[in-house]
This record gives sequence, C-alpha cells and structure tokens, in this order.
Amino acid sequence: MSKSKKLDFRPNEYVVYPAHGVGQIVSIEEQEVAGISLELFVISFEKDKMTLRVPTNKATNVGMRALSSPDVIGQAMKTLKGKAKVKRAMWSRRAQEYEQKINSGDLIAIAEVVRDLHRTDDQREQSYSERQLYEAALERLTREVAAVNGADEIAAAKEVGDVLMSRAA
Repeated sequence: MSKSKKLDFRPNEYVVYPAHGVGQIVSIEEQEVAGISLELFVISFEKDKMTLRVPTNKATNVGMRALSSPDVIGQAMKTLKGKAKVKRAMWSRRAQEYEQKINSGDLIAIAEVVRDLHRTDDQREQSYSERQLYEAALERLTREVAAVNGADEIAAAKEVGDVLMSRAA
C-alpha cells in the first residue's frame, strides 16, 4: 500500500466510516499493539459519544472515505425524489438488505433506504424494525448532508424532509 494513499486524511477533517457514519479525525497517533507499532487515526463520533481508532494502513480497506461531494449529495436528493421500490421478498430478507446498504457507507444506497422506508401520514404505520432502519438511514444521510453543506443537522434534516415531502405532493 502506498504512503500517499494512507495519508489522505488529516486531523480535524470529517470522514465517513461505513458502520458508524460521519466522524471527525481528532488526531493521528502511534500506539504499540502486541509488540508492533501502529499508526492510528483517532476518529470521534460526537453524537454517539464514541471514539474509534483505525490503523492508517487499513483505513481505505475498511471503507473509510472522505465526505461526499456536493454532486453526490445532489444525486442522493434526486434518489429521494424517486418512487419507492419495495420488493415483495420477506421482511427479514429486505431488512438485511437495508441494513447492508446503511452499513455500506454509500450515500446513494442510504438515500435508497430512506426513500423506500419513508411513510407519509396517509400511509400505513411502520413496524418497529422498519422505523429503526428508517431512522438509522435518515440520521446517516442528514449527518453527511450537514457536514458537506457546513450546516447544522436541523437544517439538513429540514432539507431532506422537504425533498421527501415534495415527492409525496
């Protein structure tokens, strides 16, 4: 693995870690684990009150990436406007697919989950597991939109909500 590839991330930069969403690199530190010296990214997930340490040489392998570009955010918003695609498979199978999409870290895939699980007031109530997946996907999406736009999460949530409501109208 080339050195230039692993040092793409800098302290105070926001990154997306697939399983946890948007976090901020606090520092890059050396640590000795089992007699081997490792260079680690220290990533803070403020909202979850969690700190993650990722070896710098494994960051790209685990799917850690920079924030999406405004173009990708635009594509995600376009995805939200689309018609919900609900497969006729059993809920457990669909739930697994949604979970994989959420944990992939791919913003477009996360937007698809939000689109597919979004319910308007006149539609039937969501089950508990549907609501959990929807809220997880929505939170990931709004956090990244907020980080990219340099806005707070409330403004990002309103933007995403407006796009979802415009679809229903």
